[in-house]
Amino acid sequence: MKLAELAKHLNAVLEGDGEIEITGVASIKQASAGQLTFIADPKYAPLAQTTQASVVIVEPEFPAIATATLRIKNPYLAFARALELFYEAPKYAPGIHATAVVDTKARLGANCHVGAYVVIGADVVIGDDAVLLPHVVVYEGAKIGAKFFAHAHAVVREHCKLGDNVTLQNGAVIGADGFGFAKDAKGWHKIPQSGWVAMGHDVEVQANACIDRATLGETRVADGVKIDNLVQVGHGSEIGERSLLCSQVGLAGSTILGKDVVLAGQVGAGAHCTIGDGVIATGQSGIKNDIAPGLTVTGYYAVESKQWLRSLALFYKLPEIVKELRKASRKS
Repeated sequence: MKLAELAKHLNAVLEGDGEIEITGVASIKQASAGQLTFIADPKYAPLAQTTQASVVIVEPEFPAIATATLRIKNPYLAFARALELFYEAPKYAPGIHATAVVDTKARLGANCHVGAYVVIGADVVIGDDAVLLPHVVVYEGAKIGAKFFAHAHAVVREHCKLGDNVTLQNGAVIGADGFGFAKDAKGWHKIPQSGWVAMGHDVEVQANACIDRATLGETRVADGVKIDNLVQVGHGSEIGERSLLCSQVGLAGSTILGKDVVLAGQVGAGAHCTIGDGVIATGQSGIKNDIAPGLTVTGYYAVESKQWLRSLALFYKLPEIVKELRKASRKS
């Protein structure tokens, strides 16, 4: 693709030779002639002077460089859109593999691909253009929309409800039993998990993440939510639209997330917390109380980030502060 054509596709401002032939994309450290790369993080800005790429996607204010540039407000998103042009994902022909087990009461839409050793239970409904790769299991009564894509060993449990364009990466489990036990004199008594998971459209759940079914009613995952590897969503929780849960996040039961929440890696939230719209929790933060909308929180237990940083700065000065206090005490 000619660079001028690519710039038009991305709606970016081109600086440089529009006749350059672009053959692929790469990271800024690995890119070579003919390839496109990007800079979204300022710490990589010096590499723009040495990269071998033929073109770099940058923000509009980025300093001029010898290499051709495409200037656009969101370089990372533009790079993702460019990558879609040069990378073709595997395609799967419609059909049901001979080793798959599909219950006679299940209903599959048009153009579905059902791979080897897939199991689909009774009264399951799956929409058009679904892809179920080997060893996927869908329990009885599950209802799934169009363009469902389940990678190998993903599981959808009984009576769960998934919208259109849902992607489950390898080993994702939707609707496993919530962790509910009541203690008596003999030990722990299991509480039946009679609910389900209700998931909206355009949701992706990545490898080995688990979204538990509710004890009663439903665990809710709204449209556009993205859930990373090894995330645990406890029973009865609610996740608002477009929220992002990074790797190893853990939500205890009945946690409520608003819209556009970002929980960075290893954030933990205690049961029955409400986290408002637009909240950002930085890595390894521990949340035990409600968080008001729009805050960025840090630490254990999580507090507003500026307060945490001020407290942290004082923490490292404590030896000096104690020393001065002792001096003052002796003088008095």
